[in-house]
Amino acid sequence: MSLGPGFWPVTIGLSIINLIMTYVIIVFPFQHFVAELGAPAPEIDTLFRFMSVIGNAIFVYVIGYLVYFAIVWRRRSSDGPDAIGVQIHDQPKLEFWWTAVPSIIVMIIAIFSVRIWASMQNTPGDVLTMEAIGHQFKFEFRYPKLKDSVYDDMHVPVDTPVTLNVTSADVLHSFWSPELRIKADMVPGLVQTLRFTPEHIGKYRIICTEFCGTQHANMAATFYVDSQQTFGAWLSAQARQQGQATAPIALASGQASAGQALFGQKCSTCHSIGPFNQKIVGPGLGHIFNDAARPALVTGEKASPAAISHILISGYQGPIGVMPNRQANALSNQDIANLVAYLTSLSQKK
Repeated sequence: MSLGPGFWPVTIGLSIINLIMTYVIIVFPFQHFVAELGAPAPEIDTLFRFMSVIGNAIFVYVIGYLVYFAIVWRRRSSDGPDAIGVQIHDQPKLEFWWTAVPSIIVMIIAIFSVRIWASMQNTPGDVLTMEAIGHQFKFEFRYPKLKDSVYDDMHVPVDTPVTLNVTSADVLHSFWSPELRIKADMVPGLVQTLRFTPEHIGKYRIICTEFCGTQHANMAATFYVDSQQTFGAWLSAQARQQGQATAPIALASGQASAGQALFGQKCSTCHSIGPFNQKIVGPGLGHIFNDAARPALVTGEKASPAAISHILISGYQGPIGVMPNRQANALSNQDIANLVAYLTSLSQKK
């Protein structure tokens, strides 16, 4: 049965287009636009190129033949009202090949993908094992040598195999590092493992790609690949800072003016300085010590400088929402004292 006039010249033309596009896909240096930070990025890029070559061939031939047959076998004005197109039946060879070829392609892609996934799950010789936990709307990172977590800044040493266990504390999030080409859902109650070895010092991105609430678009973290010496210095500085944070807070040293500036930076997104009922996300804090509409704090305690500092240190999670703790807000002891002094000064105003 004839496939129509010009079928083979069209096929040659489509093949030339496919070969040109395949060459572009293979040689295009897209790693110059999104850097390859380290293993397993090169393997994943190779898989991506392979899948792009297959997808391009399918696109070129399917669309090309669709347009060709639509033109060649279109209904003409000379056709009768009951005319039907060419009917093709009982073509076992054609049916065999359009089943066998896609099946073989899918099997190759599956084997290629599983080998990369297995290497990410089972690579031996890990040096640093840490955790990443998703929260609304921030990333928490836990290190084995630090007592407290670090928020929204992830540091790892260069040329060091890393095992990263990811999960979520509340809703479904996602951990995506474009430069490492790795991504995993952060699921409450489920720990997933990612393994990688960063090979280039620099500052990169971590992005949540799963819609997790009203501030999802702001959920991102900075990914630092440090030299061995820089990472060691950073880890030691974090340990010293966390040790200092456990010291008693001298609330009497607080300065209201410094607290006012800090409130604008850290607190004004969720709290106003109006009365209790003037809510943004959380209640207004303008007269926290003497507002008749506020019989007690969210913790159930009577408002006092010590009780307020405790909330700033520990954070809060309850029916009205989530307030980040001191680590998430990067508050020092002096910052907490300044904020308490500022809130106290607001309550003293008439």
